[in-house]
Amino acid sequence: MEIVIGIIGGLVVGAIIAVLAMRNAKNGSLREADSKIESARLEADQMIGDAQRTAETLKKEALLEAKEEIIQNKQAAEAEEKQRKRELRTLENRIMQREESLDRRNDALDKREHQLSSQAGQVEKRSRELDELIGKQTKELERISELTRDDAHRELLDKVRGEVTHEAATIIRDSEQRVKAECQKTAQRILSTAIQRCAADHTAEVTVTSVHIPSDDLKGRIIGREGRNIRTFEQVSGVNLVIDDTPETVVLSSFDPVRRETARVALENLIADGRIHPARIEEMYKKASELVQQRVREAGEQAAFDTGFHDLHPELVKTLGALRYRTSFGQNVLNHSVEVAELAGIMASELGLDPVPARRAGLLHDLGKAIDHEVDGPHAVIGADLARRYGEKPEIVHAIEAHHTDVEPNTVLDMLVMAADAISASRPGARRESFENYVKRLEQLEAIANAHEGVERTFAMQAGREVHVMVQPEKISDAEATVLAHDIAHQIEEEMEYPGQVRVVVIRESRAVDIAK
Repeated sequence: MEIVIGIIGGLVVGAIIAVLAMRNAKNGSLREADSKIESARLEADQMIGDAQRTAETLKKEALLEAKEEIIQNKQAAEAEEKQRKRELRTLENRIMQREESLDRRNDALDKREHQLSSQAGQVEKRSRELDELIGKQTKELERISELTRDDAHRELLDKVRGEVTHEAATIIRDSEQRVKAECQKTAQRILSTAIQRCAADHTAEVTVTSVHIPSDDLKGRIIGREGRNIRTFEQVSGVNLVIDDTPETVVLSSFDPVRRETARVALENLIADGRIHPARIEEMYKKASELVQQRVREAGEQAAFDTGFHDLHPELVKTLGALRYRTSFGQNVLNHSVEVAELAGIMASELGLDPVPARRAGLLHDLGKAIDHEVDGPHAVIGADLARRYGEKPEIVHAIEAHHTDVEPNTVLDMLVMAADAISASRPGARRESFENYVKRLEQLEAIANAHEGVERTFAMQAGREVHVMVQPEKISDAEATVLAHDIAHQIEEEMEYPGQVRVVVIRESRAVDIAK
């Protein structure tokens, strides 16, 4: 294009020169003017010829470059096609090998099935022969003893049941009387002293999962255009943000209580600030995370200070502080841990033992609840592993691991932590449960007792902590009443979950009624 423009420019210059020459011809000779015009024309022709030759050269070079590019692209396409063919061939070989392996496995399974079928036939035949032989022996025994099989079975069971019931009742009564005589007074004194001296906070706290908003108009701003705000919030926080028809309320959902608390603080700050967009969400969540982590550390340090421990590992202090946002049946786990530490220390002092290990084990006994949503297993085992990792003594670790009998408790320290944990959890007002769960628990208590033979009526009393079982005196004797109470208590332990303990009282009354006329 530049060459053509140059040619046109040359022609224009030539024309201008010719015009000038014609104007000057008035003062010169016509021959001189013609000579100049001819010279300009020759110069213009030469320039046109040079331009045409240059254009041809550029055209040939462009064609050569295009051909080379086409050849390169063709070679690349052929190489890619060869690579794909090799991959397909490898994949086909793998599939053929897999099919051959499956065929061999099917053949082996068919042979095994055939063998099992033949063995099953032999076993069935042998079983029939044994049944026939047992039947013959049973008939012969019935003929000799002059008793049928059912009669002999019933007579033997009645005899054994009577002997066992009487012996079991005697053993249970003797054991209860001996244990009560030895332990009741001492245990009552120690527990009452520990409870009276424990000054832990008894207020039950619940981790907040709902956030109040000034108006429902904010829900649209929280969601954002095409959901970008709520999507950013969930990606940054790792917490599900549920926005439904509940007036002036949004709900945060997460298994991690610390993460849920961080999201709550961030959302409340965003609502108060009014500027809700992805960049602001990330900024607010970062600030909220720093604030919550600071609160966690402060809560752990305060709990350690309140119980008199200043040498806990920083990671244990941080994990302990996370229990501030964990609840169990409405009871704050951090407050519960401090309370258990105080109770265990008081009971250890009353028994003449060193209270420091008892308080330390009591403080750390529920450590695993801070991370049990991240690690599989019982929280007692998780907490013991964490304490062991950060250098706690073996007796402290074992007390943590044994407080729910995940391992066998075998020391006085283990029993002190278990007792303090049970006292803190079962005292009035410590925990709460929904009305529906409460009613279901009472109904299950009564159903377990009513399922036993000879039970007439059952009443769950004292908020489910005591069960009164009325029995029929003509079917249940005094000895059998003792065994029945033991069996019902054992069944409740096996089938139900409940705070504290349940007392089972079996009542047997005999009444004689007559009328004077």
